Amino acid sequence: MGSYKHIEERFSRYIIRKYSFATEIGVGRNFTVAECIARAGVAVRTTDISPQQPPAGIPFFRDDVCTPDLARYRATELIYAVRPGIEMVPCIIALAESVNADCIIYHLGNEIYERGGRIIDCGVVLHQYYTRT
Repeated sequence: MGSYKHIEERFSRYIIRKYSFATEIGVGRNFTVAECIARAGVAVRTTDISPQQPPAGIPFFRDDVCTPDLARYRATELIYAVRPGIEMVPCIIALAESVNADCIIYHLGNEIYERGGRIIDCGVVLHQYYTRT
């Protein structure tokens, strides 16, 4: 991975150590985290409001995180996002709470939502906004 993918590499390593099933919200065209965790054996799905062309072996479905199809997320342990728009964050948190999945976000720059949740330092700063029960 090139040095510009340092964030995705660190985030991937964290997910691989802690989870067996994760869903990435707002993937856009950056499937790096999903590809890394899938190669390590973590089941992963990706979603975005716009159609995308995922790499082979990476499941993708269109969904609006603010009006999600909850049935598609029920089995996931982790809802995560890499640099989502700040306006998406409350919806991502609500989705994680609705399906009882951890919610971890890597923010763009110095953005945080409300108090920033629980800070996870895995070589990059992640924000955990919800912890499953």
